[in-house]
Amino acid sequence: MRSDTAYKNDFPDEYDDVAPEFSGRARRPGLRLSFRGGVVPKTLWGRIIAGCGLLAITGATIAGGMWVRSFILHDEHFVVPTSESIQIAGNSHLTRAQLLSVFGGDVDRNVFTIPLAERRTELESLPWVAHATVMRLLPNRVRVSIVERTPVAFVRQGAEIGLVDANGVLFDIPGPEFEAGMTSTAHTTAQYSFPVLTGITATDPLSTRSARMRIYSNFMSALDATGEGISHKVSEVDLSNPEDVKAIIPDAGASGPDILIHFGEEKFLERYHQYKEHLPEWRTQYPKLGSVDMRYERQVVLEMQPGASVPSGDSAPAATAAATPPPAPLAKKTAVPKKSAVAARKAGIAKKQAILKWKPKGKPVGAASQGAAR
Repeated sequence: MRSDTAYKNDFPDEYDDVAPEFSGRARRPGLRLSFRGGVVPKTLWGRIIAGCGLLAITGATIAGGMWVRSFILHDEHFVVPTSESIQIAGNSHLTRAQLLSVFGGDVDRNVFTIPLAERRTELESLPWVAHATVMRLLPNRVRVSIVERTPVAFVRQGAEIGLVDANGVLFDIPGPEFEAGMTSTAHTTAQYSFPVLTGITATDPLSTRSARMRIYSNFMSALDATGEGISHKVSEVDLSNPEDVKAIIPDAGASGPDILIHFGEEKFLERYHQYKEHLPEWRTQYPKLGSVDMRYERQVVLEMQPGASVPSGDSAPAATAAATPPPAPLAKKTAVPKKSAVAARKAGIAKKQAILKWKPKGKPVGAASQGAAR
Protein backbone atom coordinates (compact mmCIF):
# COMPACT_ATOMS: atom_id res chain seq x y z
CA MET A 1 0.00 0.00 0.00
CA ARG A 2 1.09 3.49 -0.68
CA SER A 3 2.09 5.60 2.16
CA ASP A 4 -0.20 8.41 1.09
CA THR A 5 -3.32 6.30 0.97
CA ALA A 6 -6.40 7.71 2.56
CA TYR A 7 -6.52 4.79 4.97
CA LYS A 8 -3.09 5.46 6.35
CA ASN A 9 -4.23 7.05 9.61
CA ASP A 10 -7.84 5.90 9.79
CA PHE A 11 -7.34 2.65 11.66
CA PRO A 12 -4.70 3.94 14.02
CA ASP A 13 -7.04 6.77 15.05
CA GLU A 14 -9.86 4.39 15.81
CA TYR A 15 -7.61 2.09 17.77
CA ASP A 16 -6.31 5.07 19.65
CA ASP A 17 -9.84 5.75 20.90
CA VAL A 18 -10.42 2.16 21.98
CA ALA A 19 -7.01 1.00 23.00
CA PRO A 20 -6.62 3.25 26.09
CA GLU A 21 -9.59 1.58 27.81
CA PHE A 22 -8.04 -1.85 27.47
CA SER A 23 -4.55 -0.61 28.05
CA GLY A 24 -5.67 1.29 31.17
CA ARG A 25 -7.27 -1.84 32.56
CA ALA A 26 -4.08 -3.65 31.95
CA ARG A 27 -1.92 -0.89 33.44
CA ARG A 28 -3.96 -0.63 36.74
CA PRO A 29 -4.08 -4.09 38.26
CA GLY A 30 -6.25 -4.62 41.40
CA LEU A 31 -9.94 -4.68 42.50
CA ARG A 32 -12.44 -2.10 41.33
CA LEU A 33 -15.84 -1.47 43.07
CA SER A 34 -18.49 -0.35 40.67
CA PHE A 35 -21.77 1.12 42.09
CA ARG A 36 -23.21 2.28 38.80
CA GLY A 37 -26.96 1.76 38.70
CA GLY A 38 -27.35 0.96 42.45
CA VAL A 39 -25.79 0.68 45.88
CA VAL A 40 -24.92 -3.02 45.54
CA PRO A 41 -21.56 -3.62 43.93
CA LYS A 42 -21.65 -5.52 40.67
CA THR A 43 -18.56 -7.54 41.30
CA LEU A 44 -18.31 -10.53 43.62
CA TRP A 45 -15.49 -9.14 45.73
CA GLY A 46 -17.26 -5.83 45.97
CA ARG A 47 -20.36 -7.49 47.35
CA ILE A 48 -18.31 -9.48 49.86
CA ILE A 49 -16.56 -6.37 51.14
CA ALA A 50 -19.85 -4.40 51.31
CA GLY A 51 -21.51 -7.23 53.24
CA CYS A 52 -18.67 -7.42 55.73
CA GLY A 53 -18.84 -3.68 56.25
CA LEU A 54 -22.58 -3.82 56.82
CA LEU A 55 -22.16 -6.63 59.35
CA ALA A 56 -19.49 -4.68 61.15
CA ILE A 57 -21.67 -1.58 61.36
CA THR A 58 -24.68 -3.60 62.54
CA GLY A 59 -22.63 -5.40 65.17
CA ALA A 60 -21.19 -2.15 66.42
CA THR A 61 -24.66 -0.64 66.65
CA ILE A 62 -26.06 -3.60 68.59
CA ALA A 63 -23.07 -3.66 70.91
CA GLY A 64 -23.41 0.07 71.51
CA GLY A 65 -27.12 -0.26 72.21
CA MET A 66 -26.54 -3.10 74.68
CA TRP A 67 -23.86 -1.09 76.43
CA VAL A 68 -26.15 1.93 76.69
CA ARG A 69 -29.01 -0.25 77.99
CA SER A 70 -26.77 -1.88 80.56
CA PHE A 71 -25.49 1.50 81.64
CA ILE A 72 -28.99 2.94 82.02
CA LEU A 73 -30.36 -0.06 83.93
CA HIS A 74 -27.43 -0.45 86.30
CA ASP A 75 -26.04 2.99 86.83
CA GLU A 76 -26.90 4.38 90.26
CA HIS A 77 -27.76 7.79 88.81
CA PHE A 78 -31.07 6.32 87.51
CA VAL A 79 -32.15 4.71 90.80
CA VAL A 80 -34.98 6.36 92.77
CA PRO A 81 -33.18 7.12 96.05
CA THR A 82 -36.05 7.96 98.45
CA SER A 83 -39.80 8.54 98.53
CA GLU A 84 -39.08 12.27 98.29
CA SER A 85 -38.12 11.66 94.66
CA ILE A 86 -41.76 10.76 93.93
CA GLN A 87 -43.49 14.08 93.36
CA ILE A 88 -47.28 14.19 93.86
CA ALA A 89 -49.57 17.03 92.80
CA GLY A 90 -53.33 17.58 92.71
CA ASN A 91 -54.33 15.73 95.90
CA SER A 92 -56.50 17.65 98.32
CA HIS A 93 -58.45 14.82 99.99
CA LEU A 94 -56.03 11.91 99.68
CA THR A 95 -52.90 12.10 101.80
CA ARG A 96 -49.42 11.70 100.40
CA ALA A 97 -49.03 8.51 102.44
CA GLN A 98 -52.13 6.99 100.84
CA LEU A 99 -50.80 7.69 97.35
CA LEU A 100 -47.25 6.59 98.14
CA SER A 101 -48.62 3.20 99.17
CA VAL A 102 -49.01 2.50 95.45
CA PHE A 103 -45.28 3.15 94.91
CA GLY A 104 -44.10 1.21 97.96
CA GLY A 105 -41.80 -1.09 95.95
CA ASP A 106 -40.35 1.57 93.67
CA VAL A 107 -37.91 3.18 96.08
CA ASP A 108 -34.32 2.00 95.35
CA ARG A 109 -35.55 0.83 91.96
CA ASN A 110 -34.31 1.92 88.55
CA VAL A 111 -36.63 4.60 87.20
CA PHE A 112 -36.82 2.87 83.80
CA THR A 113 -38.13 -0.36 85.28
CA ILE A 114 -41.15 1.23 87.01
CA PRO A 115 -44.34 0.17 85.10
CA LEU A 116 -46.04 3.54 84.65
CA ALA A 117 -49.28 2.19 83.12
CA GLU A 118 -49.70 -0.28 85.99
CA ARG A 119 -49.13 2.44 88.58
CA ARG A 120 -51.68 4.68 86.90
CA THR A 121 -54.27 1.89 86.97
CA GLU A 122 -53.62 1.29 90.66
CA LEU A 123 -54.02 4.99 91.43
CA GLU A 124 -57.29 5.22 89.52
CA SER A 125 -58.64 2.26 91.48
CA LEU A 126 -58.65 4.46 94.60
CA PRO A 127 -62.23 5.73 95.12
CA TRP A 128 -61.25 9.39 95.37
CA VAL A 129 -59.13 9.38 92.18
CA ALA A 130 -60.91 10.21 88.93
CA HIS A 131 -57.79 10.38 86.74
CA ALA A 132 -54.04 9.97 87.27
CA THR A 133 -50.92 10.69 85.23
CA VAL A 134 -47.52 9.11 85.99
CA MET A 135 -44.31 10.12 84.22
CA ARG A 136 -40.55 9.75 84.59
CA LEU A 137 -38.36 12.76 85.27
CA LEU A 138 -34.75 11.90 84.48
CA PRO A 139 -32.49 10.94 85.94
CA ASN A 140 -34.23 9.46 89.02
CA ARG A 141 -37.59 11.04 89.78
CA VAL A 142 -41.27 10.18 89.21
CA ARG A 143 -44.02 12.77 88.89
CA VAL A 144 -47.65 11.91 89.75
CA SER A 145 -50.57 14.18 88.90
CA ILE A 146 -53.97 13.45 90.48
CA VAL A 147 -57.45 14.65 89.52
CA GLU A 148 -59.79 13.93 92.41
CA ARG A 149 -63.52 13.38 92.24
CA THR A 150 -65.83 16.22 93.19
CA PRO A 151 -68.53 15.20 95.68
CA VAL A 152 -71.99 16.68 95.10
CA ALA A 153 -74.02 15.06 97.88
CA PHE A 154 -73.96 12.81 100.91
CA VAL A 155 -75.44 9.38 100.42
CA ARG A 156 -77.11 7.37 103.17
CA GLN A 157 -76.57 3.63 103.17
CA GLY A 158 -78.08 2.17 106.30
CA ALA A 159 -76.28 3.71 109.25
CA GLU A 160 -73.34 4.86 107.13
CA ILE A 161 -72.92 8.22 105.40
CA GLY A 162 -70.65 8.55 102.39
CA LEU A 163 -70.17 10.82 99.40
CA VAL A 164 -71.20 10.56 95.76
CA ASP A 165 -70.09 12.46 92.67
CA ALA A 166 -72.13 13.51 89.64
CA ASN A 167 -71.39 10.19 87.89
CA GLY A 168 -72.76 8.08 90.74
CA VAL A 169 -69.37 6.94 92.07
CA LEU A 170 -69.48 6.34 95.83
CA PHE A 171 -66.54 7.03 98.14
CA ASP A 172 -65.87 7.56 101.81
CA ILE A 173 -65.60 10.79 103.73
CA PRO A 174 -61.94 11.51 104.60
CA GLY A 175 -61.24 10.27 108.10
CA PRO A 176 -58.90 11.50 110.85
CA GLU A 177 -55.87 10.25 108.94
CA PHE A 178 -56.62 12.92 106.34
CA GLU A 179 -55.95 15.78 108.74
CA ALA A 180 -52.94 14.01 110.21
CA GLY A 181 -51.39 13.45 106.80
CA MET A 182 -51.85 16.94 105.36
CA THR A 183 -49.19 19.61 105.60
CA SER A 184 -49.72 22.87 107.43
CA THR A 185 -50.16 24.73 104.17
CA ALA A 186 -53.09 22.54 103.08
CA HIS A 187 -56.66 22.54 104.29
CA THR A 188 -56.78 20.51 107.48
CA THR A 189 -60.54 20.02 107.53
CA ALA A 190 -62.98 19.10 104.81
CA GLN A 191 -66.10 21.26 104.93
CA TYR A 192 -69.13 19.90 103.13
CA SER A 193 -72.64 21.28 102.82
CA PHE A 194 -74.65 18.83 100.74
CA PRO A 195 -78.10 17.26 100.85
CA VAL A 196 -78.35 13.65 101.98
CA LEU A 197 -79.46 11.29 99.20
CA THR A 198 -81.35 8.03 99.59
CA GLY A 199 -82.29 5.58 96.88
CA ILE A 200 -78.67 5.06 95.74
CA THR A 201 -76.75 2.03 96.99
CA ALA A 202 -73.40 0.43 96.25
CA THR A 203 -75.20 -2.69 95.00
CA ASP A 204 -76.81 -0.73 92.15
CA PRO A 205 -74.98 -0.84 88.79
CA LEU A 206 -72.98 2.27 88.01
CA SER A 207 -75.31 3.00 85.08
CA THR A 208 -78.30 3.09 87.46
CA ARG A 209 -76.52 5.35 89.92
CA SER A 210 -75.40 7.63 87.10
CA ALA A 211 -78.95 7.95 85.74
CA ARG A 212 -80.34 8.84 89.16
CA MET A 213 -77.60 11.41 89.71
CA ARG A 214 -78.66 13.08 86.45
CA ILE A 215 -82.18 13.34 87.89
CA TYR A 216 -80.73 14.86 91.04
CA SER A 217 -78.67 17.35 89.04
CA ASN A 218 -81.72 18.39 86.99
CA PHE A 219 -83.76 18.78 90.17
CA MET A 220 -81.20 21.02 91.87
CA SER A 221 -80.63 23.08 88.71
CA ALA A 222 -84.38 23.65 88.28
CA LEU A 223 -84.69 24.94 91.84
CA ASP A 224 -81.94 27.48 91.14
CA ALA A 225 -83.28 28.56 87.74
CA THR A 226 -84.47 31.94 89.06
CA GLY A 227 -81.41 32.62 91.20
CA GLU A 228 -83.27 32.18 94.51
CA GLY A 229 -80.77 29.62 95.77
CA ILE A 230 -83.50 27.19 96.80
CA SER A 231 -81.19 24.21 96.35
CA HIS A 232 -79.11 25.38 99.30
CA LYS A 233 -82.12 24.85 101.55
CA VAL A 234 -82.66 21.21 100.55
CA SER A 235 -81.68 18.84 103.35
CA GLU A 236 -82.69 15.43 101.94
CA VAL A 237 -83.59 14.00 98.52
CA ASP A 238 -85.08 10.56 97.88
CA LEU A 239 -84.28 9.15 94.41
CA SER A 240 -85.64 5.65 94.96
CA ASN A 241 -88.47 6.33 92.48
CA PRO A 242 -87.15 8.11 89.35
CA GLU A 243 -90.70 9.22 88.52
CA ASP A 244 -91.23 10.87 91.90
CA VAL A 245 -88.42 12.96 93.34
CA LYS A 246 -89.09 13.48 97.04
CA ALA A 247 -87.29 16.13 99.09
CA ILE A 248 -87.27 17.78 102.48
CA ILE A 249 -86.82 21.55 102.38
CA PRO A 250 -86.92 22.91 105.94
CA ASP A 251 -88.88 26.10 106.53
CA ALA A 252 -86.73 28.39 108.66
CA GLY A 253 -89.73 30.34 109.91
CA ALA A 254 -91.81 27.33 110.89
CA SER A 255 -91.78 25.71 114.31
CA GLY A 256 -93.31 22.41 113.17
CA PRO A 257 -91.52 19.34 111.88
CA ASP A 258 -89.99 19.16 108.41
CA ILE A 259 -92.35 18.15 105.61
CA LEU A 260 -91.61 15.69 102.83
CA ILE A 261 -92.54 17.07 99.39
CA HIS A 262 -93.41 14.89 96.38
CA PHE A 263 -92.20 16.77 93.29
CA GLY A 264 -92.81 14.11 90.65
CA GLU A 265 -90.49 14.19 87.65
CA GLU A 266 -91.04 17.69 86.21
CA LYS A 267 -92.02 21.30 86.99
CA PHE A 268 -89.91 21.24 90.15
CA LEU A 269 -89.65 25.01 90.62
CA GLU A 270 -93.33 25.64 89.85
CA ARG A 271 -94.45 23.03 92.33
CA TYR A 272 -92.11 24.37 94.99
CA HIS A 273 -93.62 27.86 94.65
CA GLN A 274 -97.13 26.44 94.99
CA TYR A 275 -96.07 24.49 98.06
CA LYS A 276 -94.41 27.53 99.62
CA GLU A 277 -97.44 29.72 98.96
CA HIS A 278 -99.93 27.44 100.74
CA LEU A 279 -97.73 25.93 103.43
CA PRO A 280 -98.73 28.40 106.22
CA GLU A 281 -102.42 27.60 105.76
CA TRP A 282 -101.78 23.87 105.65
CA ARG A 283 -99.75 23.99 108.83
CA THR A 284 -102.57 25.86 110.56
CA GLN A 285 -105.24 23.40 109.44
CA TYR A 286 -103.10 20.29 109.91
CA PRO A 287 -100.57 20.67 112.74
CA LYS A 288 -99.44 17.06 112.26
CA LEU A 289 -98.76 17.44 108.54
CA GLY A 290 -96.07 15.00 107.41
CA SER A 291 -95.91 15.15 103.61
CA VAL A 292 -97.35 17.04 100.65
CA ASP A 293 -97.88 15.45 97.26
CA MET A 294 -97.73 18.13 94.54
CA ARG A 295 -97.92 15.85 91.49
CA TYR A 296 -101.61 16.05 90.63
CA GLU A 297 -103.70 18.42 88.54
CA ARG A 298 -105.66 21.03 90.50
CA GLN A 299 -105.31 19.19 93.78
CA VAL A 300 -102.80 18.28 96.44
CA VAL A 301 -102.61 15.28 98.77
CA LEU A 302 -101.66 16.03 102.37
CA GLU A 303 -100.50 13.16 104.54
CA MET A 304 -100.31 13.30 108.31
CA GLN A 305 -97.41 12.15 110.44
CA PRO A 306 -97.32 8.50 111.53
CA GLY A 307 -99.90 7.90 114.23
CA ALA A 308 -101.80 11.14 113.50
CA SER A 309 -105.09 11.55 111.65
CA VAL A 310 -106.89 14.36 109.87
CA PRO A 311 -108.48 16.68 112.46
CA SER A 312 -112.23 16.22 112.89
CA GLY A 313 -114.29 18.43 110.63
CA ASP A 314 -111.39 19.25 108.38
CA SER A 315 -111.48 16.22 106.17
CA ALA A 316 -112.31 18.22 103.08
CA PRO A 317 -111.28 21.87 103.39
CA ALA A 318 -110.78 23.97 100.33
CA ALA A 319 -107.32 25.11 99.40
CA THR A 320 -106.47 28.77 99.13
CA ALA A 321 -107.10 30.09 95.64
CA ALA A 322 -104.13 29.73 93.38
CA ALA A 323 -103.17 32.66 91.19
CA THR A 324 -102.63 30.34 88.25
CA PRO A 325 -104.05 26.81 88.14
CA PRO A 326 -101.35 24.13 87.83
CA PRO A 327 -100.94 22.78 84.30
CA ALA A 328 -102.27 19.37 83.37
CA PRO A 329 -100.06 16.49 84.51
CA LEU A 330 -99.03 13.41 82.60
CA ALA A 331 -101.82 11.02 81.75
CA LYS A 332 -100.52 8.34 84.10
CA LYS A 333 -100.70 10.70 87.09
CA THR A 334 -104.12 10.57 88.75
CA ALA A 335 -105.31 11.58 92.21
CA VAL A 336 -106.90 9.24 94.69
CA PRO A 337 -110.49 8.72 93.48
CA LYS A 338 -113.14 10.33 95.65
CA LYS A 339 -115.22 7.12 95.78
CA SER A 340 -112.24 5.10 96.96
CA ALA A 341 -111.56 7.60 99.73
CA VAL A 342 -115.18 7.53 100.90
CA ALA A 343 -115.24 3.74 100.78
CA ALA A 344 -112.07 3.58 102.85
CA ARG A 345 -113.54 5.94 105.43
CA LYS A 346 -116.73 3.85 105.63
CA ALA A 347 -114.59 0.76 106.10
CA GLY A 348 -113.23 2.29 109.30
CA ILE A 349 -109.70 3.04 108.05
CA ALA A 350 -108.00 5.80 110.09
CA LYS A 351 -107.89 9.12 108.30
CA LYS A 352 -104.27 9.94 107.46
CA GLN A 353 -104.63 11.92 104.23
CA ALA A 354 -106.53 14.97 103.08
CA ILE A 355 -107.09 15.60 99.37
CA LEU A 356 -107.50 19.29 98.66
CA LYS A 357 -108.65 20.53 95.26
CA TRP A 358 -107.30 23.74 93.75
CA LYS A 359 -109.78 26.35 92.55
CA PRO A 360 -109.05 29.05 90.00
CA LYS A 361 -108.86 32.54 91.45
CA GLY A 362 -112.14 34.46 91.44
CA LYS A 363 -114.45 31.40 91.34
CA PRO A 364 -116.44 30.26 94.34
CA VAL A 365 -115.69 26.94 95.93
CA GLY A 366 -118.56 24.58 95.18
CA ALA A 367 -119.25 21.03 96.13
CA ALA A 368 -117.39 19.81 93.07
CA SER A 369 -114.18 21.44 94.30
CA GLN A 370 -114.28 19.81 97.73
CA GLY A 371 -111.83 16.99 98.44
CA ALA A 372 -112.45 13.81 100.32
CA ALA A 373 -110.50 12.54 103.27
CA ARG A 374 -109.10 9.06 103.32
